[in-house]
Amino acid sequence: MALRLISFWLGCVAAACLYAAELGQVSAEQLLSMQQNSNALVVDVRTAAEWQATGVIADSQKLESFDSNGRFEQEKWLVNLEKLKSSPEQPVILVCRSGNRSGKIGQILTEQLGMKNVYHLSNGIQSWIKSGHPVKTD
Repeated sequence: MALRLISFWLGCVAAACLYAAELGQVSAEQLLSMQQNSNALVVDVRTAAEWQATGVIADSQKLESFDSNGRFEQEKWLVNLEKLKSSPEQPVILVCRSGNRSGKIGQILTEQLGMKNVYHLSNGIQSWIKSGHPVKTD
């Protein structure tokens, strides 16, 4: 009986840890709401050329993720991300062109580093623009 109880509680703790470090997806409308109501930090991980081509979400922070060779310099990027955050608990929403890069970076942050409150914009800036939300020119 005691072994069952211990196993149950260990399972609950493991499940809670897994849930807490899960990458969330948000829609354009959810991003807006989180930005306005939860002080979410919106981080655009695209390249400078992409920012110029489509513009960026108002009040988002630009933080390129992959270099020209496709490498992600994790430590350097994380240091810069932490400088942008107003608190350790602040929600972070990652944005890229289509949701691919932001999803990969979000998985690194949540699954490998255990960060909480990390989300990415489903289908990226393309979904934002398609939804009719404004962008500001870079």
